[in-house]
Amino acid sequence: MTIITTNGLHMPKLGLGTFRLKGEECVAAVSGALDRGYQHLDTAKMYANEEAVGEAMANSAVARSDIHLTTKVWWDSLAPDAMQRSLDDSLAKLRTDYLDLFLIHWPAPGMDLAAALHAIMAIKEQGMVRNIGVCNFPLGMFRRAVEEIQAPIVVHQFEYHVLLDQTPLVSYAQSRNIAVTAYCPLAQGRLADHPSLATIATKHKASPAQIALKWLLDQDGVTAIPKAGRAESQLANLAAWDVTLDDLDRAAIAALPKAERFVNPAFAPDWAA
Repeated sequence: MTIITTNGLHMPKLGLGTFRLKGEECVAAVSGALDRGYQHLDTAKMYANEEAVGEAMANSAVARSDIHLTTKVWWDSLAPDAMQRSLDDSLAKLRTDYLDLFLIHWPAPGMDLAAALHAIMAIKEQGMVRNIGVCNFPLGMFRRAVEEIQAPIVVHQFEYHVLLDQTPLVSYAQSRNIAVTAYCPLAQGRLADHPSLATIATKHKASPAQIALKWLLDQDGVTAIPKAGRAESQLANLAAWDVTLDDLDRAAIAALPKAERFVNPAFAPDWAA
């Protein structure tokens, strides 16, 4: 497994997303993933599955020190006291005394950006969080966080897949040695039978999803966290590493429509800001 080590990270490029996995299903999925070699787990307060993730880690033969664990604070808890309570609750449910990465899950509408970032920076200083970052920040907000506020952001997590061009965000992150985590890397399952990807997949004796995943993993500083509850899906995602895309493949992927955004809640920021 390739590891990103920028800015003190030790984050495997392929992780397990857990959104919509709950209860025993989540415990089984995380336990199985750890058994199969996954060492990067992504959860969030809003997912309501931190207890299940914590149970799976506690019962695993994989040492906590060998797992890169990410969770997130929801946008309604960005004030210092609320953020601290969110972190404390997450740590208790995850049965750990530290996080490898703590993220602001979404910018809050009308938020005081500097205050929120200073709150998460203060939490990092306490030592219970090794690294901090953000999710779903449009480029202008991201630049302000890095350049004006000078927050020590090491990861920016946002929707990114072959049908959504995120070149401005990715290029800026790379220019600052900030890692990118691509969520919804398989466009919420929509890429499983995509005809253009299927053509490339046939050439490589792979699946369309594996082609889409390897396209992300081939990019410098980019990680991907597909949700995979079933053993077959987890193993298939791991096998994406065996695919070698060539220039013709990348050109075909570049020609796909690139404006398909599938995560756009009512409280989302202005993506063009």
